[in-house]
Amino acid sequence: MHIPARFAPILFSALLSAIMVCIVSAFVLATSQGIHAGFAAQWFQSCITTWPVAFPTVAIVAPWVRRIVGRITA
Repeated sequence: MHIPARFAPILFSALLSAIMVCIVSAFVLATSQGIHAGFAAQWFQSCITTWPVAFPTVAIVAPWVRRIVGRITA
């Protein structure tokens, strides 16, 4: 399966935000409440509710960050 290159920024944003949301929400949940019987369900709910915020944030911020990094690196 190949996705056209013009969709690369959207795919990048979707994947990066999904990975980060999963990792960060698991970490925050585990450190604040510990791993308990309902951990997986609560973690999944946290991912589902925060990803819609993370995805557009990454999509908007990533090009800006790339430009900044390009300016400050050799």
